[in-house]
Amino acid sequence: MTAFGLLDVNNMFVSCHRVFDPSLAGRPVIVLSSNDGCAVARSDEAKALGIRMADPYFKIAKLCQANRVTVLSSNFGLYCDLSTRTMAVIAEHAPAAEQYSIDECFLDLTGMVEDLAVWCQGLRATVQRWVGLPTTIGTGPTRTLAKLANRLAKKSKRAEGVLDLAGHPEWVETALARTPVLEVWGIGKASAAKLAARDITDALRLRHADDRWLRQQLGISGLRTVQELRGIPCHDLEIIPDQRQSCTVSRSFGQPTGRLEDVRDAVVAFAGKAAAKLRSEKLVAGALTVYAATNRFRSDLPQRTLTACVTLYPAASDTRRIVQTAVAALERAWESGPWAFTKAGLLLADLVAEDAVPRDLFSPPPADPSAGLMQAVDSLNHRFGRGTARFGLASRTASWQARQDRKTPHFTSRWSEIPVATA
Repeated sequence: MTAFGLLDVNNMFVSCHRVFDPSLAGRPVIVLSSNDGCAVARSDEAKALGIRMADPYFKIAKLCQANRVTVLSSNFGLYCDLSTRTMAVIAEHAPAAEQYSIDECFLDLTGMVEDLAVWCQGLRATVQRWVGLPTTIGTGPTRTLAKLANRLAKKSKRAEGVLDLAGHPEWVETALARTPVLEVWGIGKASAAKLAARDITDALRLRHADDRWLRQQLGISGLRTVQELRGIPCHDLEIIPDQRQSCTVSRSFGQPTGRLEDVRDAVVAFAGKAAAKLRSEKLVAGALTVYAATNRFRSDLPQRTLTACVTLYPAASDTRRIVQTAVAALERAWESGPWAFTKAGLLLADLVAEDAVPRDLFSPPPADPSAGLMQAVDSLNHRFGRGTARFGLASRTASWQARQDRKTPHFTSRWSEIPVATA
């Protein structure tokens, strides 16, 4: 019997903070976006207060103050580290696994002879004990049904964190009937509207819809989703992930700026991060795009977007070369004016493996004199923390840096911020 599972960390960003601050347990907590702008994570207690995903903080500030909601800045270093630890635990116990996002992982449970619900409870307990994060697991004969089961397990206290549709096929129709069509993985708002016009409002009705009509209205991907609701697997686990096609680093600024120096500093910092990411995956980039934009939501202010694209030949992951190319491109595209830029970014594209770079037919493979230097830079940053060795004059306190007024320590990824236990 084919069986898939989906493990999801409950309210991950909030849960990561609770690992190192147990006093937050049972209290309403929200985590703000990278510029302290919107709520991107909410505890169950905060959801009960009516705080919605992506609510701008300035609109809910009074509600948070009145209800003593703990408001925290994003701490992506902490989240990524705990996610890595969680996925390592899963890989050690599951027959096969595919990380789907920072807080989700698909499991291949086909062929397991033990009770799946009991096994899933054991995995949840192990992750809780070893990493400190609460999880929910749903299982099903397809990935779509496993994700649907995970959603229902989160909503049901009786499920105790696990809903096993793979081992209990008699529960599938009830689960489908309790799932609004918009909550089905792969069905967006536009598709849901088409289905609602045909009185298809839940997953059970969608399961029994006409295939020809589904193909016409939802395309082949929509039809595959319905086939998965019928228990016919159309998607296998991707144990070996596809090679990255592009790499983007961008941020909203803490304060708007019209100064070339500020935007250039940001681009230098972004280039360093992007180049290091490529080297960690043994990739090189053949093209580069740099951009800066004003706040498109402020129609009362002058609007402007600057963009410049450059080909990198030969392809590179050398931070120095990427920084020089990005800065030169930005300076060529720069236009002074009344506008204030609120965001900038860098995109590296045309990525290939460093050992598969196209060569000229009659040219010898070029030597890479920077390989040793880049290896030393990466080694220093890995050992002493990201940003220990960097290029340019980018300041950690520059005005373009995102606001993080409620930032917590990194706890697990910086020596200076590791918790100290006293007895």
